[in-house]
Amino acid sequence: MSTGSVIKKERRYDIDWLRVLAVLLLFFYHPARIFSLWDGWYIENTDKSLAISIAATFTNHWHMALLFMLAGASTYFALGFRSSRRYVTERFKRLLVPLVFGVLVIVPPQIYVSLLHKHQISSHTTSYLQFYPDYFTSRYTGSFDMGHLWFIAYLFAFSLVCLPLFLYLRRENGQKLLGRLAGFFSHPGLIFTLAIPVMVANYLLLHFYPNPIYYLVFFFYGYILVADARFEDSIAKFKGLALILGVALYIGWISLVRLEIVSGEWLQPIPHDLIAWCCLIALLGYGKQYLGFTNKFLKYTGEASYPMYILHQTVIIFIAYYVVQWTLGPLFKYAIIVVVSLIVTTLIYDLLVKRFNLTRFLFGMRLKEKKPTAATPVIVPADELSDQST
Repeated sequence: MSTGSVIKKERRYDIDWLRVLAVLLLFFYHPARIFSLWDGWYIENTDKSLAISIAATFTNHWHMALLFMLAGASTYFALGFRSSRRYVTERFKRLLVPLVFGVLVIVPPQIYVSLLHKHQISSHTTSYLQFYPDYFTSRYTGSFDMGHLWFIAYLFAFSLVCLPLFLYLRRENGQKLLGRLAGFFSHPGLIFTLAIPVMVANYLLLHFYPNPIYYLVFFFYGYILVADARFEDSIAKFKGLALILGVALYIGWISLVRLEIVSGEWLQPIPHDLIAWCCLIALLGYGKQYLGFTNKFLKYTGEASYPMYILHQTVIIFIAYYVVQWTLGPLFKYAIIVVVSLIVTTLIYDLLVKRFNLTRFLFGMRLKEKKPTAATPVIVPADELSDQST
């Protein structure tokens, strides 16, 4: 077992719910970028939508940070009942294997369709098989593009890099350090100051996306925030204020940008990361308060969330490639892309991924046992997107 004594905790269904909802939100967020005034994406509609743009930009502030925080929290629970060797072995199986498979199979089609959409290649002169080798040479994209799977690559690296620190924090001296940190941040309002390291990390690689230092901070936060109840008590106390501040700051900032009083780059990490941290406090706080239960939907989606994350962007890009060519308004196109991509991705997962051990392995899921036990099933998610102790 991991170094240090560990008290086994009850399953945190709120973490499962937040993860499922975060992955589900991708089916709304990524289609929104197709209609955004401010972000370029793989597919872009000619007519943009201000309402969709505002909603997408707000989501962008905190969405990926939330996924990394949940992964960090899951790591805390995973190390509570796994040895470090078993943990590392599972990271290779559940992160590296899907990453390699995804880079070879899942991502290249979305790059090809994007190039078709932008008229950088033509299907008449360049078939997918002809394009495929060029995907790895970056001939068309200028740099290697692993699409949305950068999240898995970062998560794999963070899991290994942070493991010695996390193991230390489980020892006696590490527990004392965590206790002092939790005691400090339990003072009224100091939980908001955790936005400062996030801002510093953002500044360190300000124009590098995705910023690994920035997301590493959130991964670390996710681990420590569930390691001591005083962190969660502070989050619970200030979740309402955090929600009001996060929304109000965003409305104020986006209004200033829209009125051209400030530019979108104005003190970028300060408004961006303060908004993000306030929203994350609210999400974690209200999630803990209201999402501590399970049901059939969570049992299904808890296992499905990781494979659907891997699949979703390619499906969205394929569907959007055709929908943006239709003569409909942005809102109608957006709704069609959201609904159809969610249905298609769910069908692919249910019919082609979850039923076969080979595809389960390639998508980082646990293999199905040959002889199912009669015990009541529990949610046993696929990787750090959803792994925690029960």
